Amino acid sequence: MKNSMMSVADATRKINEGAVLLLAGSQEALSQLPKGKWIGGTSVYFVTEEGGKVDRENVFVTELDQATDARAVIYAGDDLANLSMNRFDNGLSMILIPAFSQAHSEFAIKGAEFPGIFDQPLLGWITGVHLDDLGSTTPKIFDGATGASFEEGAAVLHVEMPAGYVADIGILNLFQPDTEADLITFSENGFGAKTASVNGEIVDFAAYLTQKGIDTKLPLVANYAGAMVNVSFQSVDAEKGVAFYAPVVAGAEYHIAKPTGDYAASFAAKVEGDGANELSCNCILNYLYGELEGKNTGTFTGPATFGEIAYILLNQTMVRVGVQPLAQSAVA
Repeated sequence: MKNSMMSVADATRKINEGAVLLLAGSQEALSQLPKGKWIGGTSVYFVTEEGGKVDRENVFVTELDQATDARAVIYAGDDLANLSMNRFDNGLSMILIPAFSQAHSEFAIKGAEFPGIFDQPLLGWITGVHLDDLGSTTPKIFDGATGASFEEGAAVLHVEMPAGYVADIGILNLFQPDTEADLITFSENGFGAKTASVNGEIVDFAAYLTQKGIDTKLPLVANYAGAMVNVSFQSVDAEKGVAFYAPVVAGAEYHIAKPTGDYAASFAAKVEGDGANELSCNCILNYLYGELEGKNTGTFTGPATFGEIAYILLNQTMVRVGVQPLAQSAVA
C-alpha cells in the first residue's frame, strides 16, 4: 500500500493510470475526479506525515498497489447484508458508509450477523464532514466506477490479492469499561437517547450525565460478543437529550470507560510500530481529544473519521491494515 495527500490533479493522473484506490476528501474535491477503479468518502480531517490537519482541497490517496483486480459495488437497503457476496477468493474489502445514514445504523446494529462478514478482512470508515458543517452538509460516499455520490448505503471496494499475500488488520482502543461504575442500558436502538436505565432506574440521561459530572470524552463501552465496543458522545442537551456518534443497542450493558489519564499522552504511547506501508483511519474524537492537529503521530497516516470499521463498527479507535506475504503474517 502507498499513502499520500495529493492534489486533485495528481489524484486524477493516478486514476487515469488505472490504479486501484481508496480515497478520502471533501465533497468538492472528490466530485472533480474522473471515473476509475476507486471508491471515496468525505472527510476533511487527516493525520499526515506532517501531522494532523484540516484540508478541504486535497485528497488522501491509498493505492492498493498489490491488487491484481478490483470491483466497486454500492450496497443499499436490503442489499447491505449481502456485502460479502461479491468478494474475490483471496482478497480484502474496503467499506465506506455515510455518518448518520440508515446504513450506518443498520451496519452498527446488525453487521456482525451479516453472512460471511468475518470470513475475509473488511476494513473502512464512516464518512463525515467538518464539525462546523454538521446539520447543513451530509456525509457522502462515491462510486468511482460511475462518479456518482450517495448519502445512503455503503460503497465497497472488493480487492483481489496475489496468491500468498494476506491483509492483516489491527485495532488500537484506549478504553475499557469501568465495571465498578453504574450499569447503563437503553430501551431502543438509536443515535440518541432522552432516557436510560441506570442500575435499573429510568433516568433523564442528559440530566444524569450532567449531575454526575461524567466526562463525555470517555465513551460508553459494552461487550459485543466478546469485543469491547465504544459508543462515543456527540452532544448532551437538556432539552434534546444525548446524541451519539454510533447507535446504542437496546438491552446491551454499558459502562462509562475507565479514565485514561492524559489522553494525548496515552494515545501517543499506544501508537507503536511502522505504518509506512499500511492504511490507518483514526476517530475524529481521538484527533480532537488527543490534540493531534499539527502533531506528528509517526508513520500511521489516514483520514480522521466518524467511526472505524474492522469487521464491525467501532468508535474512538484507530484501525489499520497492511498487506504482506502469508509467511510473514504468520510469524507476526
